[in-house]
Amino acid sequence: MEPIVRITGQTAPLDRANVDTDQIIPKQFLKRIERTGFGEFLFYDWRNDEDDFILERPQFRTAPILVAGENFGSGSSREHAPWALQDWGYRVIIAPSFADIFRSNCTKVGLLPVVLDAVDVRELLDGAPAEATVDLESLTVTLPSGRVVPFSFDATTRTNLLNGWDDIALTLLRVGTIDVYESERERPGPVTTAL
Repeated sequence: MEPIVRITGQTAPLDRANVDTDQIIPKQFLKRIERTGFGEFLFYDWRNDEDDFILERPQFRTAPILVAGENFGSGSSREHAPWALQDWGYRVIIAPSFADIFRSNCTKVGLLPVVLDAVDVRELLDGAPAEATVDLESLTVTLPSGRVVPFSFDATTRTNLLNGWDDIALTLLRVGTIDVYESERERPGPVTTAL
């Protein structure tokens, strides 16, 4: 997983509340077994049903920061939603609130969900496209106006994201302790570990 320290870039506005994971990535596209290739199906129904879906506009297409309404990522707990957002090119999502499981799934793949007050989110939505900076190290967002606003983030998850540690990397960091435990543990029966 790529570390996240500071992301500076254009913002893309999705001024909608209660965007659920079925809207982010419809169910018919969940047949892949790999984590890549979902971006082309991101917001598929809206992109195909609306004549001028805002995120299809050229000025928003390469923005690394998505700004959305409250309760983003509600609905089912599919991890495909963060995969699709990340595959499209988003590195950060800013909203007044997120569904809990969605937020957790984002952090496990290196997508940064940032909660800001509704007033600050509104400034970002109304000003897009504009450059903003999200700094996980200092826990601040620099808005296009230059105003710097703080945000809160779980300390352990913050450390993992700053270092690019996913669950596998965290396990590998402890491989020495695991090896010692396994070598000292007496078990009856066949040996199933490599010698």
